[in-house]
Amino acid sequence: MYITRMNEAYAREIMQWKYEAPYEIYNLEGDEEELEELLHYFCVFKENELIGFFCTGGFAQIHSGHEVGVYPDMDKLVDIGLGIKPEWTGQGFGREFLSFILQHLQKQQRPKAFRLTVAGFNKRAIKLYKHLGFQAVTLFKANDMPFLIMIKLVGTDSE
Repeated sequence: MYITRMNEAYAREIMQWKYEAPYEIYNLEGDEEELEELLHYFCVFKENELIGFFCTGGFAQIHSGHEVGVYPDMDKLVDIGLGIKPEWTGQGFGREFLSFILQHLQKQQRPKAFRLTVAGFNKRAIKLYKHLGFQAVTLFKANDMPFLIMIKLVGTDSE
């Protein structure tokens, strides 16, 4: 696998991805605002196929979470958001995909911890995150949907 910066062509490809129920909340509308945000992300390729993407920092946070204070500043913590191409989901590939991203970010940013936000219904992702050493720390609602904040201290579990 390898990582590149997002460009407009990759962003437009991602905006065409369609997830089946109940994951359709991850489908993008394809508007210019989404395009502009995606241009701050990174792409993950496997054998020259765009298989996923990730972002860090504020782009990885749910905006309304700030209103309820679920994103306290923590020294050397990296927020992560990610997505896998629909055809690659549910295939047991998530561990390799996320481990690769975590290792990359560990080398680049040397964080003390990683934090991610996941929709409460997404049991498949929550199971993966727990398997990789993330622990649930906070639950909050945004637009009547529960979200879970999970943190992984660097050096814990098995990446």
